[in-house]
Amino acid sequence: MKRIQFSKQKASLAFPFCGQNARLQWCAENDTATLTISLCYAAAYGMGEKYDFFNQKGHTVVNCVEEQFCHQGSKAYCPAPFFMTDSGFGLYVEADEVTTFDFGEKITVTMPAKAEIVLFHGSPDTILAEYMSLFGRAKLPPKWAFGPWISANHWDTQEKAEAQLEKLNRYRFPATVLVLEAWSDEATFYVFNGAKYTPVRGNQPLNFFDFDFSGSPWPDPRGMIEKMHDDGLHLVLWQIPVYKRQGPDETSNPQNEKDRVFAAEQRLCVETNEGRPYEIPQGHWFAGSMVPDFTNEKTRQIWFSKRRYLLEIGVDGFKTDGGEFIYRNDLSFHDGSTGAQMKNRYAQSYTGSYTEFLGEDHVLFSRAGYAGQHTTPMLWAGDQQSENGELKSVLRAGLNAAMTGIPFWGFDIAGFAGPMPTLDLYRRATQFACFCPVMQWHSEPDGGQFRELMPTSDGNNERSPWNLATIYQSPDFIDEMRFWHNLRMNLLPYLFCTALCCVRENRPMMRPLAYAFPNEAGLREVADEFLFGDSLLVAPMLEENAQSRSVLLPRGDWYDFFTHKKNQGGKMIHVECSNRLPVYLRAGCGIALNLDQPNKLGSNVGNQVDSYRNLHFILAGKQGSYHFQDDLGNDFTLVWEASGWRQSGHSVGSFTVQIIQ
Repeated sequence: MKRIQFSKQKASLAFPFCGQNARLQWCAENDTATLTISLCYAAAYGMGEKYDFFNQKGHTVVNCVEEQFCHQGSKAYCPAPFFMTDSGFGLYVEADEVTTFDFGEKITVTMPAKAEIVLFHGSPDTILAEYMSLFGRAKLPPKWAFGPWISANHWDTQEKAEAQLEKLNRYRFPATVLVLEAWSDEATFYVFNGAKYTPVRGNQPLNFFDFDFSGSPWPDPRGMIEKMHDDGLHLVLWQIPVYKRQGPDETSNPQNEKDRVFAAEQRLCVETNEGRPYEIPQGHWFAGSMVPDFTNEKTRQIWFSKRRYLLEIGVDGFKTDGGEFIYRNDLSFHDGSTGAQMKNRYAQSYTGSYTEFLGEDHVLFSRAGYAGQHTTPMLWAGDQQSENGELKSVLRAGLNAAMTGIPFWGFDIAGFAGPMPTLDLYRRATQFACFCPVMQWHSEPDGGQFRELMPTSDGNNERSPWNLATIYQSPDFIDEMRFWHNLRMNLLPYLFCTALCCVRENRPMMRPLAYAFPNEAGLREVADEFLFGDSLLVAPMLEENAQSRSVLLPRGDWYDFFTHKKNQGGKMIHVECSNRLPVYLRAGCGIALNLDQPNKLGSNVGNQVDSYRNLHFILAGKQGSYHFQDDLGNDFTLVWEASGWRQSGHSVGSFTVQIIQ
């Protein structure tokens, strides 16, 4: 790793890497510079959560945090000015302003003249680990965050939220996280809708005992949370970083009005260069709203003093939506940053502040971010329509996010918006999500929040398995989907063990084949498969009603995860898979499962994450090793060969072992 800041208007540099040289030529004019890189490469990866291409060679990438409702294309909620090539070269531009990368025969970067660049060389895992180390370790989510998540915007009362607990029990579905978006007064975003209280001046915190919940759609939020915890669920509440300007058709909110006046008086919000509060321009989400300046310690202290009572009554985390609200360059921030600099960095200041506030054993679930996003987990891929093309785009986004050091990522199963997904799209998206760091279904408000732009189905848009089964009059679909939710809980020991490794070693959970097998040139363009942790190769089904697909297996032996059939790698195979996706266990590797019955995938083990029904290991191949660690005191390695297996290290309780050859 080498850090460089060019101090001349024109300069050149030779950077040796992996047996060859990259020639860097620098030309600066006024505040803008052009960096031209001459090197041999066939593929460029990274650049943040990009939806359009996996290999960026031949394309131009603009690094700009942008909100795009569905069909993101070349836009991104979470970009980063970082890439690596298949030839072992990597580069990061340490700049918050918008940058442009043109990946032609030569790579041309347009960037601020004062920016520093950091050069890397080596294998993909080495480059990515060094890049991540610039910002610090990834933030480890709690174990329960790796179970199934459920969410729907129309759960706007306690009765509707608790009805989901009843349905989970009735249909025997496990879930560990419930997300509520429509919980608040939609003005302050920290008061439960309908709660009665005396509005206070902006620097005075509210606490739970200030509220009277009689007559509220949420008559007993603390009791609701206690019941959820008893059932093994954790509550995440939606957040937006604004001092909201309410529309003419909205009921006036006295607390919000006090907060807006106080924020302007105390200069807690982003300001124009003239010293006036900046307001989100017309034509954008939350137009007219002021934006809190999280570079200001006073802003952070007051903002979170209003939300601390939520943690005190048991709220387990926040869904930090938005953050793409900086649309002007002529803005001023408390730390001296400009609007041009905070166009990209604002989202990280927002989510970073929430991460610090939450501390340990809570979770953050964010949409927007920038370089170093791995320090503020977890990330979801924003808003997509329920259509096949969008499923393909989120897979590319997940692979690119992984190649940018984002370890904990997910998407809304079968899309968030538009007409209801087909059963087949929902099936294939659920299967894919089962093998992603985050598994969540979610849906837009009933009827669609963008009716004028994109008419949607009428009525209940909830993307729950039982609602899909009702709409399509297919009761058996519930049983089919239950298997994948149970399987997710079966996988939890492996998922959390992998997450610990990702944090410890600066690695992503989803690993594109170009990352995991850099010496196999035929894999560098594969954008529809990935390694999930060290052990599992996953090939999502991306075509409607497909009964089979081709899978390119890396060299070595691979065992079908479901049937244990052995396949020789280093070639393309054709797989018949009408009701499942192809998943393979890598020879020499193992996997830890929590099963109700030995050897039975999809068995019901409930929601609890503080114990195992039966800790079961599957070890693949004639020999190998697998290290297992968790939060319950287990930290040991299993080694196996033809004569059997042995354990070294500390284990808590009993477990079973199965070797497949």
